[in-house]
Amino acid sequence: MSQRSASSSGLLSLRTAFVLLLALLAAVAAAGLTWLSRRNAAEAALAGLAVLGGGIRFFDWLIS
Repeated sequence: MSQRSASSSGLLSLRTAFVLLLALLAAVAAAGLTWLSRRNAAEAALAGLAVLGGGIRFFDWLIS
């Protein structure tokens, strides 16, 4: 078995993973709230995708 050295980085940096996690949580919340209010899966998915895109930019700006 080969061991990874402590200096090797993973697939994503910690900052990138944190930004994506926050954006994904916001998108799931928006999609869930949209679905609860309208009971339409297509609208909920579109709302979630819109918040995901905006959330990535927002949280990237907020953390930097």
